[in-house]
Amino acid sequence: MTSEQASKYSEAGVDIDKGNLFISRIKPLVADTHRRGVVSDIGGFSGLFSLSSENVKNPVLVSSTDGVGTKLLVAKLCNRHDTIGIDLVAMCVNDVVVCGAKPLFFLDYFASSSLDIDVATEVVRGIAQGCKLACCSLIGGETAEMPGLYQPGDYDLAGFAVGICDRDMIIDGSDIRVGDKIIGLASSGLHSNGYSLARKVFFEEAGKTVHDHVEELGRTVGEELLTPTRIYVDSVVNVLRRFKINGLVHVTGGGFIDNIPRVLPPGCVAHIEPGSWPVPPVFNYIQSKGQVEIREMYRTFNMGIGMIAIVSAKDVEDIMQQFTAHGEKPFLIGEVRSVQPGAEEKQISIAGVC
Repeated sequence: MTSEQASKYSEAGVDIDKGNLFISRIKPLVADTHRRGVVSDIGGFSGLFSLSSENVKNPVLVSSTDGVGTKLLVAKLCNRHDTIGIDLVAMCVNDVVVCGAKPLFFLDYFASSSLDIDVATEVVRGIAQGCKLACCSLIGGETAEMPGLYQPGDYDLAGFAVGICDRDMIIDGSDIRVGDKIIGLASSGLHSNGYSLARKVFFEEAGKTVHDHVEELGRTVGEELLTPTRIYVDSVVNVLRRFKINGLVHVTGGGFIDNIPRVLPPGCVAHIEPGSWPVPPVFNYIQSKGQVEIREMYRTFNMGIGMIAIVSAKDVEDIMQQFTAHGEKPFLIGEVRSVQPGAEEKQISIAGVC
């Protein structure tokens, strides 16, 4: 490509040199996440990872992809982009670990109208931090400039995680039995779900800006809404080394009502007792200011519980102690019951909700 042609491409809105500069800037951030098994460096056409580094008898690869939704708009309003990458990693690796898998590596996709190197670097800094929290390696990604498709100043993110699990150790909910106990692990707040509703309540119905301090929350709206999604990988993986977990649920879009039934076998009902864990103030604020029905709250948000473990009653106390030892706040929030004869066939019961 001649310099004249390169100039024409730049005039059209795509700057190849800027992209190369961005790669050189993030190289040390990416390299800092690399663990045993990585056999490629950033800048190639693909990321390589050797499974020989994993001592797994009958390996199965587990993959997940996700984004962070309109939480991106809050990051833009706050002009803060160093935490949204943690959310991106969390949404993917938390989905991987519910199968009993250990995340191995992560890839990201960053698209914008025109690459802002400073913003993109901060985003990748957060992605790298999330990868370290999840004990996985950032081994590749894509940065795309698409003028005309995105508005100036906007960007979009997608993430891709791959983990590994022994086929005999896969958690799919089939071992869940009536009498099992349901443990909820505290969330850090909204995580990355329900932001279209949250933004409507805060910015339209309550008339707040990201800079407004809200007494009920004890901080600004921006600080609350940009709190990173909690990553549960380390604690779950460590508990699985010692105990059997019959089912795991990542409480994301769909909340309690749509997510918990996804792991339950036929004939089982998850009975949840509200009040058995503290609901963070942000949820009460949204419900009150937005006049949101309680059932919709439990179907849209995590309500303070980001991960759920369904375990045998005989192990529940030991598992809760183990979670606590690894930095989680576990709560006994319910139990698995049988479908009552003649009752409506449903797989979740939340007292006072549904």
